[in-house]
Amino acid sequence: MQNIITADLDIVKHVMGKVGEIAKLLGVAENGFRVVVNTGVDGGQSVEHLHFHLLGGKKLGWPPC
Repeated sequence: MQNIITADLDIVKHVMGKVGEIAKLLGVAENGFRVVVNTGVDGGQSVEHLHFHLLGGKKLGWPPC
């Protein structure tokens, strides 16, 4: 079990380390962006898997709806 958790943490660290670079490539870094990870049925997932959303290019409200 520990190896799976460590592998997941390594993936998350890698992705989060790249988010700024991706935001720059997409042209949304200067004005800001949001990173979202959905988890479980109430989070909107129909298939359990790790994925990230990078949202930007417009003013985002809070709380997210």
